[in-house]
Amino acid sequence: MIIRAAGLTKEFRRPRRKEGRFGGLRTLLTREYTTTRAVGGVDLALEEGELVGFLGPNGAGKSTTIKMLTGILVPTSGTVEVAGLVPWRQRERNARQIGVVFGQRSQLWWDLPLIDSFRLVGKIYEVPDPLLRKNLDLFVDLLDLGSFLDTPVRSLSLGQRMRGDLAAAMIYEPRILYLDEPTVGLDVVAKQRIRSFIAELNRDKGVTVVLTTHDMDDVEELCRRVVIIDKGRTLYDGEIKALKDAYVTHRELVLHLASAAGPMEREVRREGDRVWLRFDPAEISASKLIREVTERYDVSDLSLAEPDLEGVIREIYAVGEVA
Repeated sequence: MIIRAAGLTKEFRRPRRKEGRFGGLRTLLTREYTTTRAVGGVDLALEEGELVGFLGPNGAGKSTTIKMLTGILVPTSGTVEVAGLVPWRQRERNARQIGVVFGQRSQLWWDLPLIDSFRLVGKIYEVPDPLLRKNLDLFVDLLDLGSFLDTPVRSLSLGQRMRGDLAAAMIYEPRILYLDEPTVGLDVVAKQRIRSFIAELNRDKGVTVVLTTHDMDDVEELCRRVVIIDKGRTLYDGEIKALKDAYVTHRELVLHLASAAGPMEREVRREGDRVWLRFDPAEISASKLIREVTERYDVSDLSLAEPDLEGVIREIYAVGEVA
């Protein structure tokens, strides 16, 4: 396992606020504290080369968990190892084997041209010049950075800056990449370029990726496995397909009719020559239903609508547990 956490817990203490006259002074001197549990006993195990979606609503404990994995925060209790290191004890060694991209924060130097930020990152991580040039050439090509390499970071668009942050996080070839909302606020083209880059890093270089996002399209396209947490505890850890199978009790068959037809059994929606039929796979298989409708109706094309992951995740958040 490249990442292993057991019983990972983080609590924050703050002085209890005193009311009334001299309340600020009394709060400063008080020995009474309020304890807030941000993460409560999370277990996590990732094999090298996995690409995992780490999901949860705002305030679920995702960022706190990531900060403990990166060594920024010290756990209150529990154990964590990242590639054989305890992150908060061996911070410098851990930093050399991880890359981190936060969608709302940049590691690039605001007033410098993008290319100079890359060179500075190379110096900080002691990347040999031949390897730096090789990786720069690769990432400039994959992320299409060539047209703005000499542009100051402050003048880049959000999509350009995010691509620059991704390249900077990978220039020194870390084994693990933590991504926090890497496509937030981006247009469709920029999102697709970043998704393709992440998939290629994982597939071709074997980089382990932990992806935190609210964009279910990111998860559907990139991940096979998801870990869902809420209120600091793990609700689900497993494959997306198994999650959908557990929650989605019906599927939809979309028909394109070559000629007009009256109301159909199982019909739930109709738009022009397209008809949606809803069915329960436990009651009738997709192949049997397709055979029945093609025998009775003039169908020019058909497709099976995939279950909506976003709807499944929303239901889990609402219930607070996985059935």
